[in-house]
Amino acid sequence: MKNPEAQQDVSVSQGIRMMFYVMKPSETSFQTLEEVPDYVRKATPFFISLMLLELVVSWIRKGKPSGGLDDALASLSAGIMSRLPRLFSRSIELTSYVYIWENYRLISLPWDSPWTWYLTFLGVDFGYYWFHRMAHEVNIMWAGHQTHHSSEGYNLSTALRQSVLQIYTSWVIDNLGPLELILNTPSHHRVHHGRNRYCIDRNFAGTLIIWDRIFGTFEAENEKVVYGLTHPINTFEPFKVQFHHLVNIWTTFWATPGFFNKFSVIFKGPGWSPGKPRLGLIEEIPEVEGKEIPFSSSASQLLKIYVLVQFALMLAFYEETFADKAVLSQVTLLLRVCFIILTLTSIGFLLDQRRKAAVLETFRCLVFLMLCRSGHLKPCLSSSSFAFETKCSFTSKMMCAKSISVKDGYSFWTGYMGNLCNNGVRQPHDILRSCALSSTVSYRNKIIRLLICITLLKGTKGNKTNPENSLFLSNFSFSHMSKAWKCADTRGNVSTVWE
Repeated sequence: MKNPEAQQDVSVSQGIRMMFYVMKPSETSFQTLEEVPDYVRKATPFFISLMLLELVVSWIRKGKPSGGLDDALASLSAGIMSRLPRLFSRSIELTSYVYIWENYRLISLPWDSPWTWYLTFLGVDFGYYWFHRMAHEVNIMWAGHQTHHSSEGYNLSTALRQSVLQIYTSWVIDNLGPLELILNTPSHHRVHHGRNRYCIDRNFAGTLIIWDRIFGTFEAENEKVVYGLTHPINTFEPFKVQFHHLVNIWTTFWATPGFFNKFSVIFKGPGWSPGKPRLGLIEEIPEVEGKEIPFSSSASQLLKIYVLVQFALMLAFYEETFADKAVLSQVTLLLRVCFIILTLTSIGFLLDQRRKAAVLETFRCLVFLMLCRSGHLKPCLSSSSFAFETKCSFTSKMMCAKSISVKDGYSFWTGYMGNLCNNGVRQPHDILRSCALSSTVSYRNKIIRLLICITLLKGTKGNKTNPENSLFLSNFSFSHMSKAWKCADTRGNVSTVWE
């Protein structure tokens, strides 16, 4: 066996061509598993470049982006969540494949023969057609695949909802002429992602559309396609995007009488119920008019910018974690995965404008500080903690400079986050004035007071204006947190807590 470090590099030319499967057999045939490149990781920069190109082309052609920021973040979040298990173990399908090949193979084909490559290509594409078809026609499999179809937009970011790179983009060519008879073209794949009645369970092909033509599941694009699920979920929260259909199966399973009916709930089509055909009735699919408006976040532009910055910082931790997974402890990996999931969930709450969004984001920031303090997260250059420190520093500087009480600081912070999440952002002095007069919310009180104490840790060392408030991160400990939690007086300065 060769060393895993012997993975082949992917050139720029190959990277661009592999986005469209325009690769020669000799470029993608390898003698050992260790030589196979990590195509997902190596394709990422090229895929991102295509996403940016898609944005530019859409702006030139239509005068607007091809999709909303909120929808793109939801797609990227789903892609990130689907890859997190790989930090702990190899994928089940790859491990199973290697085991079966090593113990039960009937024949060994020459790895460097072009005929092996062509036969394998046809076999994989044929297998993909049936697996993809089953993912639509078997309810428990649809529970996983529906994530990929939950977007009401259709662009390159949609492919990342299940971490599979699509072969073609939807904005370069509308029709490929004679190739429409053979290849799964943009037009055919648009039909597959539609929720129009004529689009349901059609065009399952990966590369070659011939399988749909042979097995009777082909449908040409003949009217405007409306994308998404037949019953839109109207959320950007990642857990609901991923698992809402499992919840529906669970509820339907227990509400359906009879053992065989319960069995059918799991293994027949998503639209099945007692007395209906295996795949349900097409007449029960809601009609679309072509004028449907995709669900979008009502968050302010400033909040969306904040969410984007937090997502970018999380993405930096995510990439760093994958790059360093060989040297990180299992505890650190687990804590980082939990923080990434917490960040994605908080972003979903903020975009959905949930009532508890500000509280969850506050808690996430506290977790960030604790992980940094304990060494499980390390800021790269200091830029990784820049957005959080910027958010906290405005509050802390006002308190450090003017010796604002904890009550005022608490009111300011809850007002700041509440107005940011719910009403758009007003001027800071207006928020402070209005929130100083408002009553506090009891269940948030201790959490927010604790946050104020921690934000004071950002105070400048040797602050001559208020030396009693010159608490800084190097002196921070969990005992301080505990003491702040128990002893903070809403009528006194935070500095009294540390005496």
